[in-house]
Amino acid sequence: MVSTLQFDARQLARLQTLWTEQWHCLGGTAHPPPLAGLEDLVSQEHHSNFALWHEEDKTRDPLATDSDIAGVKRAIDRLNQQRNDRVEQMDAWLLQHLPQPAGSTPLHSETPGMMLDRLSILDLKVFHTYEESERRDATPEHRERNSGRLLILREQRSDLTDALDSLLRAAAAGEKTFKLYRQMKMYNDPELNPQVYGKRRG
Repeated sequence: MVSTLQFDARQLARLQTLWTEQWHCLGGTAHPPPLAGLEDLVSQEHHSNFALWHEEDKTRDPLATDSDIAGVKRAIDRLNQQRNDRVEQMDAWLLQHLPQPAGSTPLHSETPGMMLDRLSILDLKVFHTYEESERRDATPEHRERNSGRLLILREQRSDLTDALDSLLRAAAAGEKTFKLYRQMKMYNDPELNPQVYGKRRG
């Protein structure tokens, strides 16, 4: 029996916020412990975005060397692939555990996995924007500007959480459905990236 919490968008959003705070307190080195069902996949996907966020920060370091940037770029490619894989796995899990829709059930173009990915990124934006709104070494104008941004981000995240909750409820009731959309990423596949297979032929 699958817990109804697995389909509770607000609970999943609260967990993302909790994990964001915990991982920042631990210095970003901790990996999420194994959980059950969808929550485990949401945790892993959120951690990929968490790690991606901080790797992207490194690319803007004005003191970073070309070698540093190359290493970070490879890490970003790896993490982005993990992130996309987890989005597909979340949708596959949901499709396996939700009722099978009838042929006439309306199709929702954006999947729950895609929406959870957007919620994950918004949660990271909220965390870091809050930090900027409280920075003691920043100007009052800087703090005020980020306080305004924070209000907008929180509203966007609340709206998206409501939209995801509505979709999950409708899917559970057989009123809406979605498909598993494969990302078909090409750049990490050595058989599809000409910069890789072209070098092998040479």
